[in-house]
Amino acid sequence: MKVEIITIGDEILIGQIMDTNAAWMGRELTKQGFEIAAISSVGDQYKDITRAIDIGFERAEILLLTGGVGPTADDITKHTLCTYFHTALVFNDEVMQNIESIFLKRNLPLNQLTRKQAYVPANSRVIMNSAGTAPVLWFEKESKVLVSMPGVPFEMKTAMTDSIIPMLREQFQVKEYLRRSYIVSEITESALATRLAEFENRLSKGISQAYLPYAGFIRLRLSAWGEEHKPEMKQQGRKLKRLLGKNFIAESEKMPEELLGDKLRKKHLTVSTAESCTGGFIAHKITLFPGASLCYKGSIVSYDIQIKEEILNVGSKTIDEYGVVSREVVELMALNVAGLMKTSCSIAVSGVMGPDGGTKDKPVGTVWVGTTYNSVINSCEYHVGNCREENIERTANLAILQLLKMIERKK
Repeated sequence: MKVEIITIGDEILIGQIMDTNAAWMGRELTKQGFEIAAISSVGDQYKDITRAIDIGFERAEILLLTGGVGPTADDITKHTLCTYFHTALVFNDEVMQNIESIFLKRNLPLNQLTRKQAYVPANSRVIMNSAGTAPVLWFEKESKVLVSMPGVPFEMKTAMTDSIIPMLREQFQVKEYLRRSYIVSEITESALATRLAEFENRLSKGISQAYLPYAGFIRLRLSAWGEEHKPEMKQQGRKLKRLLGKNFIAESEKMPEELLGDKLRKKHLTVSTAESCTGGFIAHKITLFPGASLCYKGSIVSYDIQIKEEILNVGSKTIDEYGVVSREVVELMALNVAGLMKTSCSIAVSGVMGPDGGTKDKPVGTVWVGTTYNSVINSCEYHVGNCREENIERTANLAILQLLKMIERKK
C-alpha cells in the first residue's frame, strides 16, 4: 500500500526549518508495512498544494499532509482542501471544546484567530488533536485517503501514533516489512560494495541490500516485503555477518551512542569524556537517550591548553614535546578523566577540526582518540576530512565506536 508524504510551508522551502516530519513519518510508516512512494515539499500557495495532491493521488493510495493548518493568514491548507474537495467550512462544537480545554489548561485567553480553527471542511472526518488546537482532517476520494495534520512535530507524531496509523491499518491491507540492519566500520563504502558484490548478486528476488553511509560508519540494510521472506532473510543475515568479519560492529537499528549506553548498563560500567576538538558533542550524543544517567558521569571540555594542564593534569612538557594533537596527550586525557570522575571507561579526543589550524605534519582532519576500559588504554589516529561540522560528527562517532569495540573484545 503506497503512501505519499507532502509537507507544506514556505519556511521549509527557504531553509528556515528542517523537514523532520517526513523522515519520522517515512520511518514509522515503513515499520507498519506501508510503502513510501514519494515525499514532496511545497510552499503556502493554492496552486502548488493542489498540483502536489493531484500528482500524489496518481502515485499513491494514501496522501499524508502536514503544515499550513494554523490560525494565521499564511495557513491556507484547510481552505485549499475545501476547494479541492468541493465543500465549505462549518463550525464544529467538539473542536471548539477541545480548543477551550487546551487554553484553559495553559491559562491562556482565547482570541478570534484561535476560534477560527473550530471551522472544518463539511465533508471531512474530524479527528481531535489531543496535543494542539488544529484538528486532523480525513478525506476520502473514491478508494483513496488524504489526511491533513498540523506541522508541529509533536502534534503530528501524537496524531499519527494514536489515531492515523491505527485507522490506516484498519482500512488498508499491508504486507509485513522485514528489515535487518548492520553497523559496519573501518571500511569505505566502495570497498564494502566490492567485497559484497557477489553476495548481493545472489540475493533472491524480493530481497534488497542498501548502503547507508554515516560520518564514521556505514549502516547496511537487508529488506523485503512479505513474511514469506523471513527464513531466507535470517539465512542471508548469517552469511553477511561472516563476510563483514572484523568490520562488523552490531546488528541493530540503534545508533552507536545508544548501543554504547546499552552495553555500559548491561555490564554495570560507567563512562566519562574529555573533549577538546568536539567541544562536548560526544557527551551530548551519549546523553540523548533515556537511562544515560546510570552509566554516564560527566565531561571535561578542555578546549584550552590551560584546562588540559590544570584540570586534566596533562603536563606542559608532554604538550610541548608531542603537541596537543598526539597519542601521548589523549592517553593522559583519557586516563586522568577516568580517575577524576571515578569511571570504569573513558573517551578522550584532540584534533584539528578546521578550516584553519592545520600544519604539514598535522593537517586539518587529524584526530587522536583515546579510550580506556578498566585502566587499559587504546589510542588511534584518524583523518576525518576538511569540513568542520562533519569532522566533529565523524570524530564523535569514531570515538564512541572505538570504546564500543574495546568493550566487546573484553567479553
